[in-house]
Amino acid sequence: MRLPRLTKHSASPDADSPVRWFRRHRTRLLVGALAGVPLAGAGWIAVTGVLARDELLASQRALDLLRQQVATGPSATASAGAPVRRDADAAVRAAAAHAARAHRLTSGPAWYAAAYLPVLGDPARTVRGAAEAAERLTHDVLPPLAHTAAQLTADTGRDGGHLNLSALRHAAPALDQASRSASDVRTEVDALPRSTWLPAVDRARARLAAQLDRLVPVTGDVAAAARVLPSMLGERGPRRYVVVFENTAEARGTGGLPGAFAVLTADRGRLAFESFGNDTEMAKAVAAVDLGDEYAALHGHNAPTRMWVNSNLSPHFPYAARIWAAAWREHKGQKVDGALALDPGALAGLLTASGPARLPDGTDVTAANVVDLTERGSYAAYPDTRERKRFFLDAARAVAQRLLGAADDPRQRHALFTALGGQLREGRVKVWSAHPSEQRELHRRPFGGALPDTSGPFAGLVVNNAAGTKLDYYLDRRLEWAPGRCLPAGREVTVTVGLTNRAPDSGLPTYVTQRVDHPPYRTRPGDNRLLVSYYATKGAKLAGAALDGRPVLVNGAVERGRPVYTLDLELPAGARRTLVLRLLESPSERPPTLLRQPLVSPLRYTVRPAPPCGD
Repeated sequence: MRLPRLTKHSASPDADSPVRWFRRHRTRLLVGALAGVPLAGAGWIAVTGVLARDELLASQRALDLLRQQVATGPSATASAGAPVRRDADAAVRAAAAHAARAHRLTSGPAWYAAAYLPVLGDPARTVRGAAEAAERLTHDVLPPLAHTAAQLTADTGRDGGHLNLSALRHAAPALDQASRSASDVRTEVDALPRSTWLPAVDRARARLAAQLDRLVPVTGDVAAAARVLPSMLGERGPRRYVVVFENTAEARGTGGLPGAFAVLTADRGRLAFESFGNDTEMAKAVAAVDLGDEYAALHGHNAPTRMWVNSNLSPHFPYAARIWAAAWREHKGQKVDGALALDPGALAGLLTASGPARLPDGTDVTAANVVDLTERGSYAAYPDTRERKRFFLDAARAVAQRLLGAADDPRQRHALFTALGGQLREGRVKVWSAHPSEQRELHRRPFGGALPDTSGPFAGLVVNNAAGTKLDYYLDRRLEWAPGRCLPAGREVTVTVGLTNRAPDSGLPTYVTQRVDHPPYRTRPGDNRLLVSYYATKGAKLAGAALDGRPVLVNGAVERGRPVYTLDLELPAGARRTLVLRLLESPSERPPTLLRQPLVSPLRYTVRPAPPCGD
């Protein structure tokens, strides 16, 4: 549309002046302008959206570099924590700069308007929210985490401790704030549209949500550690802990049979092992611990507290820890400040960071062979029980000293404590404190090993070896949790448990296959027997059970207010058996909290989505 050309005739009252022309055509001009605004806005959003995506990808690359630095620690030529701190700070600053630019690119009027368009604006709202979440994470959450990680494992000065307890204590308030900020960001991301008309945006939001699901618990764990570690590691006075090495070739509720043990001391961050022993030494130690009627009804009135090898039948680690502490006091007359448990799988993770340990006979214990060496190979190499137990103690001493040596070395310290953090989060290293204020913090964390007190959906498969064999090295476990329709009595939930005994039918040492349970029926070498327990959602009711397709009776009990259904199961060599439980639970569309009992082979699980209940 063109304005009229001005000439001397334009001054005539009947001629089109620019003003009159504009008045006559203003409606068309306005319509045209308004039509152009969405097109311009859409173009702006498209361009800035691409730029914001590139910035977010760059931020992600910087965070990947940070994770790599945290995992590997300082290089072999680094002298202390300063290079780690500089590298970590640089990675955080780079990630924050890219995230901030992504947020600015998606914060203008066009983005704001587009985000509130019905349906069409959902992708814009999600992109804006994701960019804002990335900026908050890189500004409010990651800096204190990265800074504390470097400070914690830096040289500690005159006290010579393995950990800088002073730095950790001073970092506690900032870590608490970082944990709260991470939780707030996850809540905001959860509120963003999940299913828009743009699948790429939906996938990006889902990836961000998954990252937050991993990050938020970590920030909470780190904040809790900052509150309790200084006192637990002897900042105000020496501490003593009993450390139990669990043998997962013979399953127990918390993981494996309590075999070798050690006493660990902590004084102003300096760690040392005081003594080592094996289960034979503790066989007659009696723990005068009353764990309540529920515990007695489920696990027996006397056996767990009177038999060291059965002291951790329950998956609730604080029960086992209290028994161990009481047994040690009975055995040695020493009070301990807490208890720790770890298994060869945890040692493998720690040896990855520290390097191999050397046994007196020249054998190297490495991350690659520690599980096989201690849970399979040693039984063939040492037929004599006393020699084998000496080997276990030699291995425990060698690994313990290697880990402490790595903690003394600034070049390895960072990687070692990063690896320890991973094992704590996985629950392969568990910690209990005899001091109530510390235990309240530990109880809520994965490394506290406590049965969750939550009332939401829960699925926990726990096996205890009932044969006295070492055949759980060959045990495979599968769990499927499948919610069904909603009835007046509750939601139907079908739990399918698959157990496979992969033990060979010949060639195993007698000590591995021997049946100390002396069953009244005939067995073959390699046959196993398990107490299979399923810990269900609070308030759940059992509607029926079947073993290999045939109805079966299971024993019902309660532990810490949670229903427990147990079956005494014979598992022949090479066999696979399937237990199906039909339950009625309170209606919920949330996935269950899973209890993952740490054994040699990890639990394989499938969680089906819950269909919505009808009105």
